[in-house]
Amino acid sequence: IVTVNCARLLKADHHATNGVVHVIDKVIATTTNSIQHIIETEESLETLRAAVAASDLNSLLESKGQYTLLAPTNEAFEKIPRETLNRILGDPEALRDLLNHHILKSAMCAEAIIAGLTMETLEGTTLDVGCSGEELTLNGKPIIANKDILATNGVVHFVNELLIPDSAKTLFELAQESEVSKSMDFFRQAGLSSHLT
Repeated sequence: IVTVNCARLLKADHHATNGVVHVIDKVIATTTNSIQHIIETEESLETLRAAVAASDLNSLLESKGQYTLLAPTNEAFEKIPRETLNRILGDPEALRDLLNHHILKSAMCAEAIIAGLTMETLEGTTLDVGCSGEELTLNGKPIIANKDILATNGVVHFVNELLIPDSAKTLFELAQESEVSKSMDFFRQAGLSSHLT
């Protein structure tokens, strides 16, 4: 699937006497803002703006390149427990891993996404990108709230749920989501859960 500034290419290679015509499905608007500028001006990305500034990712998101930012909205940050959020925001390494987990290494418009596509993030992890009917999905969840906001250095999709990589979780949080959750109950009963958090 070929896109031009996120417009889908419908018919290609119509040869004329003075050139070639490609038919696309929407009007291409002028793009003048970097991904960083979009973060700075969008009200629903206020928490993300603070997180990006704290992790020194500003220069990357305004640099030349082609990235996809899966931008967590304020609502996405509010969904996770306050204690977990404060811990990540207070840990520069975990915060950087979290944000890099939301940045894909190439520009990926919604039209070009097909079911079962695996994309690599800047953190080195992978995300399964797909679709369910008309909705785009990340790791099987339809959490993309707004898609295809074009920037000079890529594209931004707003997501309403935070994607927390394993590297930004405590041992306790990892264990709670795995096959050893019963063991965690024993640690808690023994008063040892603080060692895992």
